[in-house]
Amino acid sequence: MAFSIPELYSLVDFSKSSLTLSVLSIAFNPTAWNIVARNEYRNKTITRLFGGSTRAGCYFLAVMIFSFGILRDSLYHRALEEQPRKAILPAPYDTLVPAALFIIGQTFVVTSTWALGVTGTFLGDYFGILMDHRVEGFPFNTLRDPMYVGSTMCFVAGALWYERPAGLLISFYVYIVYVIALRFEGPFTDMIYTKREEERAKGSKKQK
Repeated sequence: MAFSIPELYSLVDFSKSSLTLSVLSIAFNPTAWNIVARNEYRNKTITRLFGGSTRAGCYFLAVMIFSFGILRDSLYHRALEEQPRKAILPAPYDTLVPAALFIIGQTFVVTSTWALGVTGTFLGDYFGILMDHRVEGFPFNTLRDPMYVGSTMCFVAGALWYERPAGLLISFYVYIVYVIALRFEGPFTDMIYTKREEERAKGSKKQK
């Protein structure tokens, strides 16, 4: 079932505090971690807290990001439970489509994490832990940002599975938040690796 924008808004209970908390948590995660990571790159705040160990600092940030991600998902599901329910897709697509979206989305997220490793996934490059080569295998040979795409697909899957039109609106909001986050995260990460290559080039010239 397709909804017009006015119809979609009429099926969202904006008075629920759970909706507000969910929206805030979705915006908080990428915003906070980008700020923290940039500060780490410039000031090494977390590294100093762990006695100069960049890996310990990165693992600490990984635990924080993962934990807040679980909290975000929990708040999202709580928000869905308190929103009006209305059939979105006809049977049997009401279960097949969200199940497929969730499986594909989780595949993108899990395989991205596997390909990048802990430090590659959780902003290790901001700690100075850089990968030797750009990851080009699956799922990065399919999508540029498979982790963000996979996460968004899982949000949509939840909305369709629980038949909460409000979830579709939240999922669109998730997409917008991720797009904005990537506009800051992508260029900064590229700058880190560009700087590394420039330093390598200078080192090669000195050796000659």
